[in-house]
Amino acid sequence: MAKRQPRAKNKDNARRSKKKVSLLTQEKVEYVDYKDVNLLRRFMSDRAKVRARRVTGNDAQQQREVARAIKSAREMALLPYTNRVTTQRTSKDRDRGGRADASPPRPTPSTPPPTGGDGVGEVDGDDVVLEEGAEVAAEEAAVVDVVAAEVAADAAAEVDAGDEVGAAAAEES
Repeated sequence: MAKRQPRAKNKDNARRSKKKVSLLTQEKVEYVDYKDVNLLRRFMSDRAKVRARRVTGNDAQQQREVARAIKSAREMALLPYTNRVTTQRTSKDRDRGGRADASPPRPTPSTPPPTGGDGVGEVDGDDVVLEEGAEVAAEEAAVVDVVAAEVAADAAAEVDAGDEVGAAAAEES
């Protein structure tokens, strides 16, 4: 059998020359308290996410304690679950067309909506040509409008009648 060649050292480890020291170790924090919001905010990103161990320098136990304290503080509404970050759009963004997945711009009210020319949805004088089934919907809408007007009229009549009863009672006194 051929001898195996020794493995080459991982180049990623060579880049990291010095291990990051945890903030908890530096400040000699023994217990991570969920009420210590200023300390916990140091372990959160600007979008309120928990920072990774490799970023903070925490060991596994410290990271668990910090994550549990952050979750408790969020539950007690001491820390936010999310934090919205707004960025200003520059004129460059508008020149390029903005977002690729954005919908096309809506037509302005000054321009009439496009018509297909098939007679559906066109206005001829006072008459509107509708699709089949749309006539029923239009009739139902008209009935709903009439019923709503009747209900409003009844309510107004009751208020007027109530005022008359109240005025008669006041006159008797």
